[in-house]
Amino acid sequence: MSRYAPAGSGVVIGPGPMTPAIKAIVYANVAAYALTFITVNFLHTEFLIEWFGLVPIETLKHGQLWRLVTYLFLHDPGSPIHLIFNVLSLWMFGVDLERRWGTRGFVKYYAITGIGAGVATVLFSLLPFAISAPIYTSNTIGASGAIYGLLLAFAVLFPHRQILFMFIFPLPVRVAAALMALMSFMAATSGTNGSVAEATHLAGFIIGWVYLKGFSHMRLDLSYRLAKWRMDRARKKFNIHKGGRGTGGWGDHIH
Repeated sequence: MSRYAPAGSGVVIGPGPMTPAIKAIVYANVAAYALTFITVNFLHTEFLIEWFGLVPIETLKHGQLWRLVTYLFLHDPGSPIHLIFNVLSLWMFGVDLERRWGTRGFVKYYAITGIGAGVATVLFSLLPFAISAPIYTSNTIGASGAIYGLLLAFAVLFPHRQILFMFIFPLPVRVAAALMALMSFMAATSGTNGSVAEATHLAGFIIGWVYLKGFSHMRLDLSYRLAKWRMDRARKKFNIHKGGRGTGGWGDHIH
């Protein structure tokens, strides 16, 4: 859990109350889990997971693109720990990011990393390698791709803050994020069943990094160039002459 304190206060646990987007995402995940749990355990059907989980072959062959979004809200009904871990991570890392970026900016980043991780998973499943072949027909669920993206963003913006790594060891968040990335890479390339989900986790890291370090800089550069072009265009509409005493009337001044 997060162990940092605002200036002038003692050690606190967590970032404080949930912000609007965090609250909405948490409620959506909990509601989807409850519905999945009921359908699996009482109706004895897994149609929610089958139809809304991320299965690359279904996404590509049958054009079921909604899976790239809906998989983010589903969790294994037989493993509440998966949901609990994601919700806690969303709260710990997401609250300060939403405060920093605003609700709109946070939702945009969450969607880009979550959906982007899904797209990367589908593309990875098409590679001609033994470790990627099983992913093509596997069903991936969970918000972990977006959560790992949040961890990356938190490490970039608040690198020296302390968190409890694995809820046990206090580490600077930049070190914890690097360890998580390394663990995801090793697991994704292991060729085991867990490599399917770990590929999505690693994709969340990479997409978050590209967005924050690459796309954001490119966007700022484009914004600067656009502003400069507008200023140059505006200057052409004005005739600029030297002003001062004895130079004439109104026509000698900037207009």
